[in-house]
Amino acid sequence: MTWLAAASTGATPGAAGQAIGYPTLFLLVFLGALVPVVPTGALVSSAAVVAFHRTEPLSLTLVFVTASLAAFLGDIALYWLGRRGMRSKNGSRWLEAIRRRAPEERLAQAQGKLADHGIALLVLSRLVPAGRIPVMLACLMAEWPLRRFVRGNLPACLAWAVTYQLIGILGGSLFEEPWEGVLAAVVLTVTISVAPSVWKRVRTGD
Repeated sequence: MTWLAAASTGATPGAAGQAIGYPTLFLLVFLGALVPVVPTGALVSSAAVVAFHRTEPLSLTLVFVTASLAAFLGDIALYWLGRRGMRSKNGSRWLEAIRRRAPEERLAQAQGKLADHGIALLVLSRLVPAGRIPVMLACLMAEWPLRRFVRGNLPACLAWAVTYQLIGILGGSLFEEPWEGVLAAVVLTVTISVAPSVWKRVRTGD
């Protein structure tokens, strides 16, 4: 990614870099929403670090708009594909992929909380590591129409983009060199993502 290359050298990308950087960020976040293996939070935080060190006033705004829009459209596409799979006799590979990433225990918790909290749970699920897919599957199994899912997913994606952008801004403000801020932001986002599973293993071991 152009931004990350610029951060590693301490350089500031120009207009050509921006033309490549924002579409690349959009594509990676969109694909990360469809195929939940790309560390999209780390990407947004890294982009925010580089934007923080830029002089252009709209850099951070463009990162926020790009990331939130890509996450929103990716979630909608995945939910639409999941609904098609639910209506199909043979299901679909997308629905099967969602089910594989939603352990039975977490799915049962999501279904119970969805009945009580509705859209509020959908918003929170975007901020909790590994929380998005079980809640999305719970929405599919509860037969939420696409319109209702869209209403809840919009604030969820906005909150998600703000959260990881703030992590990037924090990393950028602590270090003078962009690459140092990017490294700090990546370490922090990875720590946040793995902390719940590590804590669960520690408690189980006890």
